[in-house]
Amino acid sequence: MNPLYPIIDKETLIARGVRVDDFARELRDAGVTLLQYRDKSGAPQEILRAAEEVAAVFAGVEATLILNDRADLAVLAGWSGVHVGHLDLPPAAVRRVLGAGRVIGVSTHNDEQVREADAGEADYVAVGPVFATSTKLNAEPVVGLEGVRRARALTAKPIVAIGGITRENARAVIDAGADSVAVIGSLFSDGESSGKVARDFLERLR
Repeated sequence: MNPLYPIIDKETLIARGVRVDDFARELRDAGVTLLQYRDKSGAPQEILRAAEEVAAVFAGVEATLILNDRADLAVLAGWSGVHVGHLDLPPAAVRRVLGAGRVIGVSTHNDEQVREADAGEADYVAVGPVFATSTKLNAEPVVGLEGVRRARALTAKPIVAIGGITRENARAVIDAGADSVAVIGSLFSDGESSGKVARDFLERLR
């Protein structure tokens, strides 16, 4: 699993005046091979259009493309899989929609949810928020590095850590037991391209 898991969040891109395809291109050129597209409010056709743009950018690249929430649209778009929250469609139902061979990621926020994800259809377990985050409204309580360590002891499945992860603290998160770090807002830094930031992350996570 690639140690860097960027999330292309529609709201974040709109706020910064960045096009989906341009952002995806920067990530591709930086060496990103695992990413998620997240649009919590768009109509299905809007989400599909963005998914097609991202897929076109990554054509010919061996990349894992994950769509947030929408298993049906992930299938229609021909994407690698879907990521669901713990209150969304249950992973067993997601598997029925996706079929075999596609990836399911599940968000967890405490030990009980990690155990549940470990026992179910999830292919990877997202753990967080590790640190305080500003890109998610009504965020769950921070779990800290200790939460990552506990999750590592509870599952052999790949762990994706999310929430407030920066270039400065990413290595500590991996050292605590995460296989990958998911990042949204920290890919944007004044005076630097997102591609350069992504390259920095990958360099520090090697």
